[in-house]
Amino acid sequence: MTYRIKRYYGYIIATIVSIIIPFITIGGNHIFLLSFDKKQLHLMGTAFDMQELYLMPFLLMFGFIGIFAVTAVGGRAFCGWACPQTIFRVIYRDLIETKLLKLRKKINNKQKEPDYSKPENKIKRLIGISLWAILSLIASANFLWFFIPPEDFFNYLSHPLDHTILLGFWLGITAFLVYDIVFLKEDWCIYVCPYSRVQSVLYDEDTLQAIYSEKRGGHIYNEHKEKIVFKKKDLKEHGEEDAECIACQHCVTVCPTHIDIRKGTQLECINCLECVDACTEVMGKLGKESLVQWSSINEVEKGKKTKLWRSKTIMYAVALLLIIGGLVVMSGKKEYMLLNVNKTTQLYKVKPDNLVENNFILLFQNTEPKKHTYKIDIIGKYKGKIEIKRFKEITLNHGKMAKKVMVLATKERLVDDATKDTPLTVMLKAYAVDEPDRVFVLRKAVFIYPRSDKLKK
Repeated sequence: MTYRIKRYYGYIIATIVSIIIPFITIGGNHIFLLSFDKKQLHLMGTAFDMQELYLMPFLLMFGFIGIFAVTAVGGRAFCGWACPQTIFRVIYRDLIETKLLKLRKKINNKQKEPDYSKPENKIKRLIGISLWAILSLIASANFLWFFIPPEDFFNYLSHPLDHTILLGFWLGITAFLVYDIVFLKEDWCIYVCPYSRVQSVLYDEDTLQAIYSEKRGGHIYNEHKEKIVFKKKDLKEHGEEDAECIACQHCVTVCPTHIDIRKGTQLECINCLECVDACTEVMGKLGKESLVQWSSINEVEKGKKTKLWRSKTIMYAVALLLIIGGLVVMSGKKEYMLLNVNKTTQLYKVKPDNLVENNFILLFQNTEPKKHTYKIDIIGKYKGKIEIKRFKEITLNHGKMAKKVMVLATKERLVDDATKDTPLTVMLKAYAVDEPDRVFVLRKAVFIYPRSDKLKK
């Protein structure tokens, strides 16, 4: 099976996964959703509110370091095998232009552009752009489903004039995809995408990539990277009679980014391995092994075995494991309700019988998909010494917020200090009455106890 066919299978799997993930829910929450509308992050069926987005740094680090690790091992494998840009270009160029509309003669010649001077080709091009525009609408909608759940997306579109921002984003992304895939093409990979600029610092001599064997094929370019071989006879003129390259140019014409892999490692190479397939087919007819292989510099040029596990990849693996560990630990701190405890500007009140009161503003939010009734208890050192006044319980529906005043009071002599007021840390436990062991939070409240000369003896 050629690498091209393997890539097609990979594209199909990636497309199916990207489409179905937004529709999968666990307990009413999505597998992955970063909702700007509801200000929530859904991760593996758990909803985190904006106040809990301590997971985002871990997700971002995992994404970046994961891509770096893949690059160190397999070159720009992401670009050639999973990047939406590459997948979309294959759909438009190979499927629509070549297979359906016959604008291109064959898939393995990507250098020759269709002749659009012919009237019939102009009509075919319009048809091709129209087909891709329809697919772009689906692709851009699929992208937005990771930020707006599909059920809300379709509901909003039923009243488009009430959701013009969403409509604008949808149509804007669609227009960009049409321009990018039809007109910008692989120039995005070469000139726009920053990934190609950082790949050189991620590669080493054990990185798997498409490599031409100069030992077997001969030197097509000189030390100044100037092409000196155009035909088989040119190799003989340069003293390389045993060189196996027949200068058929198949590895060049099949390249989507228009490079010659025989020139060596180049930032434009997206590791699609089309050149490997082309050379394998040509050399196979001659009963020889391909001159272009998905291998490493060490293996092709130095005859050494490729080391997948080396210091660099081990460090990447350790970093990824630490990130996953941090992600698991931090996600375990998920709170199923939100509570902010803020003290009022008045430090305290001293009432008759040395009753000391502190006022607090509580901000509750129910982040669960069902109604809860919440209570608060004092736990720890000051349980039984300080009591809660003016707060009994509060009932909230899903997503609702409410402010409440809480008064902490005590008649006990907690501190005997005539020089200054004393801050005391009181531990509060707020919990749902129906599920106190699961839905609860612990919060600290600073209770200011007055200096002793403000109390009656």
